Amino acid sequence: MAEFSLSDLEKIVSDRAHSGDPDSWTAKLFARGIEKAAQKLGEEAVETVIAAVKSDKQGLVSESADLIYHWLVVLSIAGVPLDDVLKELEGRTGRSGMAEKASRPKG
Repeated sequence: MAEFSLSDLEKIVSDRAHSGDPDSWTAKLFARGIEKAAQKLGEEAVETVIAAVKSDKQGLVSESADLIYHWLVVLSIAGVPLDDVLKELEGRTGRSGMAEKASRPKG
């Protein structure tokens, strides 16, 4: 199986977003805007949690794929490149999770 990355999916999302294809779910989400895309992201997050709690491994795989896809759509609509998120994560790896959380601004 060839390697498939989040960067590959980010490019697919971008290409489909501007395709004008009336049958493209991605194009429809972009046309409907950040509110609808964020709503779908939230729905997929809840469905992912439910699958995890139920120990439904196949459901967790499927819902996780939906969650990641909708997350990338939201990032794209908001103009946030995946690289920005990856750099943020990379910057957090040099310290413990507890120290990183404590360093965040309160509020």
